[in-house]
Amino acid sequence: MEFQTFNGLYTLFLIIIFVALILWAYSKKQKKSFDNIANSIFDEPQNLSKNQKAENKQSGVKK
Repeated sequence: MEFQTFNGLYTLFLIIIFVALILWAYSKKQKKSFDNIANSIFDEPQNLSKNQKAENKQSGVKK
């Protein structure tokens, strides 16, 4: 197998992997999972203990 043939097949393989990844990422089956992951940052509890409030006050974090 010549080097040019190998390069062509390798490039074709990478393009197929790339297209498969894009199709997987934008598939409707993955939407709910990705939405849950994206919104997970808002699921943190809002109640802070006294220790956490003191630490936030010392570090200058405002809530």
